Amino acid sequence: MRDGFTADDVGTQTGRRFVVTGANAGLGFETAKILAARGGDVVLACRDESRARDAMARIAVDVPKASLSFLRLDLADLDQMREAAAEVRAGPRVDVLVNNAGVMVPPRTLTRQGYELQFGVNHLGTFAFTGLVHPHVDDRIVITASLAHRSGELDFSDLAATRSYHIWSRYQMSKLANLVHMFELDRRLSAAGRATQAIGCHPGVALTELTRHMPLPLRFLSPLAAPFFNSPAQGAWPTLQAATGANVQGGDYLGPQGIGEVTGRSGPARATRAARDPALGRELWERSVELTGVDPGI
Repeated sequence: MRDGFTADDVGTQTGRRFVVTGANAGLGFETAKILAARGGDVVLACRDESRARDAMARIAVDVPKASLSFLRLDLADLDQMREAAAEVRAGPRVDVLVNNAGVMVPPRTLTRQGYELQFGVNHLGTFAFTGLVHPHVDDRIVITASLAHRSGELDFSDLAATRSYHIWSRYQMSKLANLVHMFELDRRLSAAGRATQAIGCHPGVALTELTRHMPLPLRFLSPLAAPFFNSPAQGAWPTLQAATGANVQGGDYLGPQGIGEVTGRSGPARATRAARDPALGRELWERSVELTGVDPGI
């Protein structure tokens, strides 16, 4: 491997099955495309079937023999998420679950069960879906965090954001929760003697559809800033390394290797002390079980 991991380092994935959430656009689309190009059997787990089918058609243009299928998954609705998880468990074994789907800085919105959308989708939906399907996953569970986790704080006293709502602090909190979840999940899988490993990643700063809720001036300036940030394809490199890298181990956290982990090839990334805190991990796990009604059983 060179001074970092790129899509060129993804080896053959023939015979391996991947479930990629939020695969219709951005990092998820690029991840699904490369995995399919390397021979993987890829399930695009998305909320909108028409957008997922369009993504599958676009992948097939470049990868005519791509093995692709669709799974309806709405992480903002825990009832529908349970149906999706049951469908996964009823199908072939999964080698790698890539938790990529998420939302970023929307106006205050609630999930179907009444949770603040960013925490509800980015963490609770991911926690619950992973908790239901992990016994069916043989190799790796990838959880996507963000540089934003470094400024995040878990406010257990106001998870629904009923007292206050600040778009960025809630996003930061949800991304910290993703990473706390990843480390706690890997500790529990290891303690249970499971071969399955949990691995975290972040894309640096990549200009994807997640920016659609950003303030208008920032959205206007995004094309001008593009040369200084990762493209969606480059932002997917840490995800691809987490899903397929030969030297990756459970509990690893991967991200771009450029200055500030903003851009560049993928390699080891820095997680905060809070993200790695076992006590915080246990507390978040227990609260997540209470809020979702899903006990992963590990």
